[in-house]
Amino acid sequence: MNMWLNIAAFQIGWFACVVGGARGMPWVGTAIAIALVTIHLYLAPQPRHQALLILCAAVLGFVADTLLIRGGWLEFTSGMLVPGTAPHWIVALWMIFATTLNVSLNWLKNRWLLAVGFGAIGGPLAYYAGAKLGAVTLLNPVTALVAVGVAWALAMPVLLRVADRFNGTLQPRRMPEVSCV
Repeated sequence: MNMWLNIAAFQIGWFACVVGGARGMPWVGTAIAIALVTIHLYLAPQPRHQALLILCAAVLGFVADTLLIRGGWLEFTSGMLVPGTAPHWIVALWMIFATTLNVSLNWLKNRWLLAVGFGAIGGPLAYYAGAKLGAVTLLNPVTALVAVGVAWALAMPVLLRVADRFNGTLQPRRMPEVSCV
């Protein structure tokens, strides 16, 4: 899989989800994210493994963002299927983020402290950008960004471990051919 295409696809998906959520059209971003995930799975040598990784990321993201909402740190502007829970477009965003873990973010694997730092800094920067675009409100900005940083500092090593376990970007191993002659 091409690293640069992976980065570009993630950026397209990120903007589609965030801008769609901000403009009251969250299904647009979710649909684009699902299309990107589908293409990623189509191109993956082991799509079932990648699908398991993406599903795990979706569950983790739903739980993490729901806890941030319930903790009083975040408020999303649209896309909640159940009040007080993470909107579908942010879950879709976690899903497309998962497509980067075995491709463009593969270099972070087994660099646990770097992964924690990446999450602690990158997570809040992404949510801050989302707030500036109008997709999320940071109810108490400093505290909210610290909470997001803690959540992402914990999530990154977990996601990378799951990505290592379910690395669907590797070619499947072939059984050696045995000759009876």
